[in-house]
Amino acid sequence: MVFDFTRRQWLTIIVISIADFCNAICVALQAPFYPLEAEKKGCTATEYGLVFGIFELVVFIVSPIYGAHLNKFGPKVLFNGGILTTGTCAILFGLLDKIEGHIPFITFSFIIRIVEAMGNAAFLTASFAIIAKEFPNNTASMFASLETFFGLGLIVGPMLGGTLYSLGGYTLPFAVLGSALFCAAVMSCVVLPKTHDDEDVKPTGPTMLALLRIPGVLLAAISIMSTSLSISFLQATLEPHLRQFQFSPVVLGLMFVINGGVYAASAPAWGWLCDRPYVKQKHVTVVGCLFVSAGFLLIGPAPFLHLPTVTWVIVVGLVLHGFGMGCQLVASFSDALSTAIARGLPNSIETYGLVSAMWTSTFALGAFIGPTVSGVLFDSIGFQNSTIFIFFLHLLVMLIVLSFLWTCERSSKIDVSASAGDLLQLDGTLDESVLIGEKYMPPPRVKSRGYGISVEKSRPPAMNSLIACSSFKNRRSPWSQRTPRYRPTYGSLDNRFRGIYGT
Repeated sequence: MVFDFTRRQWLTIIVISIADFCNAICVALQAPFYPLEAEKKGCTATEYGLVFGIFELVVFIVSPIYGAHLNKFGPKVLFNGGILTTGTCAILFGLLDKIEGHIPFITFSFIIRIVEAMGNAAFLTASFAIIAKEFPNNTASMFASLETFFGLGLIVGPMLGGTLYSLGGYTLPFAVLGSALFCAAVMSCVVLPKTHDDEDVKPTGPTMLALLRIPGVLLAAISIMSTSLSISFLQATLEPHLRQFQFSPVVLGLMFVINGGVYAASAPAWGWLCDRPYVKQKHVTVVGCLFVSAGFLLIGPAPFLHLPTVTWVIVVGLVLHGFGMGCQLVASFSDALSTAIARGLPNSIETYGLVSAMWTSTFALGAFIGPTVSGVLFDSIGFQNSTIFIFFLHLLVMLIVLSFLWTCERSSKIDVSASAGDLLQLDGTLDESVLIGEKYMPPPRVKSRGYGISVEKSRPPAMNSLIACSSFKNRRSPWSQRTPRYRPTYGSLDNRFRGIYGT
């Protein structure tokens, strides 16, 4: 994979990757140390469990708000403000051991965690939108690169934090790593190029509801949520399942980073694949569903397989789960973005922000639901039987995506195709009935401002509104010129005209 990037693009990807890495370290830092400190203050497992859960719930709630107002705030301002907030809260979280009393401790824990979640949601939403804007032809590859650095941060965070905790106690890991994130935020303020929206493209105000009304985008959201649910499902119940092997703390920690490590290593390859013009992202999503379903059958292992509960079977299942995570998370982002623009949403920072917010929000929703569901199932039917839930969930998502693809292919064959040969008649004029239908009603004559002539008179005869809107004169905006390479299946007339006229 060789990318011919400008200096601005290289600066963007380097700064965001470093910030993503440091952010992931701080997000994963609390898990090994906070529960013990909370129990010393008299907190129950339910209380400090909610401290972790509230983070994902807040991200789910505020991400759509950030996405809807991204152009108003500015991507760089939202990015820098979010990462500064996250770093500051990470440092403050390390000072909680100085607070005496049960109620004050848990209260400040919730406050800091909620503010940190708001900063993290702002950072993620802005970073995905900036990547989509700066790399229109390599969106999936660059998104996968960010996810690789985020995955590495999730792996390094607990190990580095554990070392610092053994050296200096509860405060040291948060002080050191929170300060590192704060420094990354300062660097991004100085180095990250300023992002301008296009002057020709006025904000049209697309909403999250309008985005999710597009069936292809809704399917991508479901895929994201189900994948996130599978990840958090294991975070809550894998450790009790592995106690029977009596692993050492080091080996136990390695078991928890297998799927994340495979995801981080394979994500760039899935991103490169999704950027190929001959590959449909939804096909990659189907492959991901197969990987996750097969992985959870082995992680249990499922009772109907009659496999022994041994280490190597669980490891193979975790590896398959890591590959499936890469397929679904990478493919869903690029698929949602290209589908949204192809279905009429403006190719602008507003749409990028909405898609980024949708990804962040649905991922957080799955991360919030996963531990809750897995805990209930673990207590009621045990770990082996509970993994069947994830198996059927991803099998259902796969069947829905396949049905969607089959329906789209059928409809494309039934619908009349508006090719250049269909439009041109023997006399050289355009047959408008192909585009509008036999009951074609001429559009009302609208006076243009300043010239006093109708829109109909200002363009050639037999040229209807659809062709006028699709003309190259109306595509002068750099946003349109930098549109990602979409597939002909989305119904673009350009590809068909080029195929006939060779232009």
